[in-house]
Amino acid sequence: MLRRLASSCAQGLGAGGGPHPAAGPRHLCRSASRQASDAPRNQPPSSDVVARPVGVCSMMRLPVQASPEGLDAAFVGVPLDIGTSNRPGARFGPRRIREESVMLRAANPSTGALPFQSLMVADLGDVNVNLYNLQDSCRLIREAYEKIVAAGCIPLTLGGDHTITYPILQAMAKKHGPMGLLHVDAHTDTTDKALGEKVYHGTPFRRCVDEGLLDCKRVVQIGIRGSAMTLDPYRYSRSQGFRVVLAEDCWMKSLVPLMGEVRQQMGGKPMYISFDIDGLDPAYAPGTGTPEIAGLTPSQALEIIRGCRGLNVVGCDLVEVSPPYDPSGNTALLAANLLFEMLCALPKVMVV
Repeated sequence: MLRRLASSCAQGLGAGGGPHPAAGPRHLCRSASRQASDAPRNQPPSSDVVARPVGVCSMMRLPVQASPEGLDAAFVGVPLDIGTSNRPGARFGPRRIREESVMLRAANPSTGALPFQSLMVADLGDVNVNLYNLQDSCRLIREAYEKIVAAGCIPLTLGGDHTITYPILQAMAKKHGPMGLLHVDAHTDTTDKALGEKVYHGTPFRRCVDEGLLDCKRVVQIGIRGSAMTLDPYRYSRSQGFRVVLAEDCWMKSLVPLMGEVRQQMGGKPMYISFDIDGLDPAYAPGTGTPEIAGLTPSQALEIIRGCRGLNVVGCDLVEVSPPYDPSGNTALLAANLLFEMLCALPKVMVV
């Protein structure tokens, strides 16, 4: 059965599913050497060949690999939620997102993107976080991502609460220098501290500014909303040079024009996408820890991510999915689709 699943991963979309990559057998464990550009690449198995409930629970049922060597991009889980301030449960996010990703297919007809014909992609499993120590977890995450980035692999992260973006950006900036940031969220996550603690899911971008990890003139925050303790809760972000786009400025409109402006602002330098699922309205994504009403729609989320096509995206994350608050799985399904869209927006992905 595993032999059949591995063979299906190599065959790609299958009969009637679209273009076929080069045929040939592929094993679940790959060589560490980077493959030649014309070699067959990992493909999600077609449900025409392998039933959706069959196989190891990986992102899009891709091969699970222990090392980033030989990969152009990889899905990585960070099951951490001890940095949450309200409802926990995001530690279960990566597993549920993988479960729901069984519905995803290899091609993106809406954009013409063929990521699995362009990049070698696998699932690297989860970072082994320390659920009893947030600071130690940040160290473990940073060290894991330093290895991923050093291998030339672009990480697409399944969170986990938003604390995880801080150590990830530490690793990214070590290679790329100060980063541009596209941050979709209901909250700016620039608090200095809470209950005396300077690291939790409300502070990651404050810590990133403190350490010089961000190119602040290339930081855009979209979807910000909700009640606050002051009438100017965005003062810090704007004082640093961030562009803050409030949710009410996005209501009932396409975000394609906004993304045209964002593309100009980001330029060709390295940038990172951090997408908190609570940026979307809880009618669409109830399974999260700090929901705020009147948020973005899924179609706007697609416009944002697709608007990053052609930019120098060097990493992405999708955070704050808390499955216990959405037994239907729809929040995780939405998250899985957004991660696929991020993959499709990466540099070097073929578009036809």
